[in-house]
Amino acid sequence: MLCDDGRMALIPLCCSLSMAAHLSPSSPFLRHDNSAPSAVIFAFRASWSADDWLLTGARSPFGEREIDSALFPSIKSVGNDTTAAVNGAFLRSFKKVLDTSRLEAEVHAAVAEKKQIVFTGHSSGGSIAVLAAIWFLEQRLNFEGRGGQVDPFCVTFGSPLVGDGVFVHALQRENWALCFLHFVMAADIIPRCLLAPLSSFKDELEAILRFLCPKPLLFSPNTVMSSPVTFYRNVLGHALSVSNHQACLLMGCTNPLLEVLTGFVKLTPYRPLGAYVLCSRDGRLLCLRNSNSILHMLFYLFQDVPGADVEEVARRTLEAHRLYEAMTRDHLNVQNIVSVDSSDSIPLSFTNGFDDKAQPVKALLKDLDLSLEARLCLRAAAEWEKQRLRNQAKIDDNYSKIKEALSFLSDYRATCEVRGLGYYDTFKLQKDVEDFNANVKRLELAGLWDEIVEMLSRYELPDGFEGRQEWVKLGTQYRWLVEPLDIANYYRHSKNEDTGPYMVKARPRRYRYTQRWLEHAERSPAGSCTESCFWASVEELCIDTGDGKSFLEVRSRVVELEREVLRWVTKGSLGRDVFVSESTFARWWVTLPRQHRADSCIARFVNGEDMLETMESST
Repeated sequence: MLCDDGRMALIPLCCSLSMAAHLSPSSPFLRHDNSAPSAVIFAFRASWSADDWLLTGARSPFGEREIDSALFPSIKSVGNDTTAAVNGAFLRSFKKVLDTSRLEAEVHAAVAEKKQIVFTGHSSGGSIAVLAAIWFLEQRLNFEGRGGQVDPFCVTFGSPLVGDGVFVHALQRENWALCFLHFVMAADIIPRCLLAPLSSFKDELEAILRFLCPKPLLFSPNTVMSSPVTFYRNVLGHALSVSNHQACLLMGCTNPLLEVLTGFVKLTPYRPLGAYVLCSRDGRLLCLRNSNSILHMLFYLFQDVPGADVEEVARRTLEAHRLYEAMTRDHLNVQNIVSVDSSDSIPLSFTNGFDDKAQPVKALLKDLDLSLEARLCLRAAAEWEKQRLRNQAKIDDNYSKIKEALSFLSDYRATCEVRGLGYYDTFKLQKDVEDFNANVKRLELAGLWDEIVEMLSRYELPDGFEGRQEWVKLGTQYRWLVEPLDIANYYRHSKNEDTGPYMVKARPRRYRYTQRWLEHAERSPAGSCTESCFWASVEELCIDTGDGKSFLEVRSRVVELEREVLRWVTKGSLGRDVFVSESTFARWWVTLPRQHRADSCIARFVNGEDMLETMESST
């Protein structure tokens, strides 16, 4: 289903308001209060100046820049620690709207009224609407009256692409992509224009925007424009390149020339977000949610008819940008919409029989005269998503195996406490068979988690995997139990002498990833959940003080570690065995100056005072 009936009823109104917003010079957006269904609609005005589409001085010809992490903290790849990129000019325009208009106050007021919040826009106004919707999703926990607030709805018409693959991945992970719906005419060039490096065609873009501008007072309605053929051919050519490149990746092409060519030919970073409704010339509506499928269809539905006059085709791609009101008025009904995402519903032949469910898809794709190549690309995109789900199922099958191994190590930790030396130091000494067995479990778990991390680094798992609470919790338990053993093994074998400090040179990705999962889930600052690295800090301080460094040289590090220890002990994420008299930490700590120890915030723990009470209160 495309969207619920209430949202469907709002779409024609949103389109009309988006067009009306172009004629409102006094405000960057229009607010409309709708009664049935109850909603507040914010329609954003587009810009018809190329300066608001292209970021001057951008390093990339496509004008992307890193998204503002202060406004959009969730829009990143969590494990890979990669910030999303968005069109820099659109981001600048949105921030200007936020800083200079009443948008935030108006949204606050609408939230207080418990109304559905809708963001909409035509052309670049749609791109601003997308950023506004994401801003709202990020900020809504801070809004008064947020209880029971439904997700916002963002619907755009002929909107250019906004962000890159990480941008799309982050919104899928947060389950926010469902809030976005985009209408694109099959022949409209504007939603595809950022597939080309517009910095090379700024003059042509300026002329096209002047031609499309609906403001009669700004430009003459009979504005004369030079031939758009060059611009059309460039957009079409780059759309072909990015579609072919993506198809090669999805189909598993291993030709090394593919990587070599991408080093010479810069391809657009932008990717489609959310659901797209592609509108054919005869009013048929094709709905797609798979970002890769949408990317392919943006090219294949844009191709001109062989033998057609290219000048006429190029002009039709501009005229199509003005047809959205007519489309939503004349063709927007459920019967006209066909959803295509399952590979089983995409025919490779129009002559073979299909079940009843696949018939509407088959009929539409045949009416669109979609080539076999295009259908293969759609199949590949759908199959890639299926493969990611199969990968996830494989990882989920290891969940119980990981739990069992962690349970074994938890029991081992309990025996270490009974033996009186502590978990870390007992494992580091490796005196008994139990220590050997624990090391075997450590290595088994490393293999299982490294497989997960490798898949995540290549985006071979569904986008939502890193947001699954059961895996965040399991990853945290794994990190707390096993990383101290990795650190013990590292310093037991004196690997630091060749490689350097554990935290600088040797910390495995599996711990960095799972730490970031927890920090993201708790909305904690980056680097705030490093309790599993406690022993690495202790080992480095032991080395530095043992090598003759004075206390004054390491004092700031010591104080910072003690503060963190107090926080971790209070939180319950650092065990009491840290403070046993024969532990590496306790033996090092008692070598510190007497006055410092007396004034230390953890003195009572090292001396055994209040330890049991603190540990019990944290559980």
